[in-house]
Amino acid sequence: MEKIISGIQQMGIGVPDVQEIWKWYREMFGIDIRLFEDAAEAPLMTKYTGGTVHSRTATLALSMESGGGFEIWQYTSRPTERADFAIQLGDLGLYACKIKSKDVKASYEYHKSKGVTILGELSQTPSGEFNYFLEDPNGNIFNVVQGSGWFKDTKHPAKTGAVAGTIIGVSDMEASLKLYRDVLNYETVEYDETGNFDCFKGLLSGDQKFRRVQLKHKDEREGPFSKLLGPTRIELVQALERQPKKIFKDRYWGDWGFIHLCFDIQGMEALKKDCEAAGFPFTVDSGDTFDMGEAGGRFSYIEDPDGTWIEFVETHKVPVMKSVGWYINLKKRDPKKRLPNWMLKAMGMNRVK
Repeated sequence: MEKIISGIQQMGIGVPDVQEIWKWYREMFGIDIRLFEDAAEAPLMTKYTGGTVHSRTATLALSMESGGGFEIWQYTSRPTERADFAIQLGDLGLYACKIKSKDVKASYEYHKSKGVTILGELSQTPSGEFNYFLEDPNGNIFNVVQGSGWFKDTKHPAKTGAVAGTIIGVSDMEASLKLYRDVLNYETVEYDETGNFDCFKGLLSGDQKFRRVQLKHKDEREGPFSKLLGPTRIELVQALERQPKKIFKDRYWGDWGFIHLCFDIQGMEALKKDCEAAGFPFTVDSGDTFDMGEAGGRFSYIEDPDGTWIEFVETHKVPVMKSVGWYINLKKRDPKKRLPNWMLKAMGMNRVK
C-alpha cells in the first residue's frame, strides 16, 4: 500500500486537568465531540518518559465543523510539568495551534466578549488573510486563521472549527523543509518572508526578526477521514536575532503544552520507508493494532530536526455511535476512499455539552 496522509488527526495537548480545560475548548472553539476517552499506562513511550512506564488519561475531541482534533492528555502517575522558562516565539517545537474560522473578525469579537486573553490585535498574514493570537487558561497559544473545507454548520457562536495547522519553531529552515515539505507532502510554499511582522508583535519576542515559511498542500487529501479533517497548513518560524530554546527541554512527552502533531495516515509501512530514506526513522512503533480503549490502530513517532515529536496514526477501529456499539473496521475498506458524509455526521451523536 502506498503512503496516504489524510490530514492532521489531532494536536496533543498536555494539561493539568483534562475536564476543566476541555470545557473551555468546547465554549471557545466548539470542539465538543468525544471520539474516545481512555485511561491507561503508556508502556511504548518510555523512550520519552525517563525509561519509566507512566499512567495517563486522554480524551480525543473533535468539531463537526471540521479540522483536526485535540488529544487532551493528563498524567495520572506524576504531576504534569510545565516549562521552567517563558516560551518565546521561535523556540523549538510546537509553538501555536492554528484554529480555523469562517469569519476571523467575528471570532475575534466573540473571544473578546468572553474575556479571552488576546495577544496583540487583529492583523494580516503575509498572504493578506486576517488572523489573531489568543491564550488559553493554561498559557497555550492559538492562532485563529481563515479556514476552508468546512464539513457541517454547528451554529457555534465562535464561528470556529478545529485544528487548521500549527506554528513550529525551527533552527534550520532548509533542514526542516526536508520533512514537512518533502515527506509530509506540504509541497506548496504559500509564503517565505524574512523580517519583522505586525501580527507577531503581541507575542513574547514577537518584535524580533524572523524567517517564516508557510506550507500547504495543493490537492485535497485522500483517506477515510479526510473530508472531516480538511485542509491544513504548516508554518515554520526561525528566530534570527537570538538563540532559541527547546520547548520540551528536560521534560517528558505528555508534559504541559503542545506535545505532538499527529497525522492520520494509511500505509504505515510505505511511510516508514519514506521517513527512513529522508533521515527521519521511526523512534516509536506500536507494530500491529494497538488498543486505545474505544479505538484501535497502529501508531508511530518520528522527530523533526529539532526533536519535535510528530505522530502518525493508522486507524483500524473507530467508534461512530458508542451508545449502540457501532464501530467502523477500516482495515476492510479502500484506504483512499472517504467515509460517507452520513457516517461521519453520525459521530456527532458523541457530543458533550
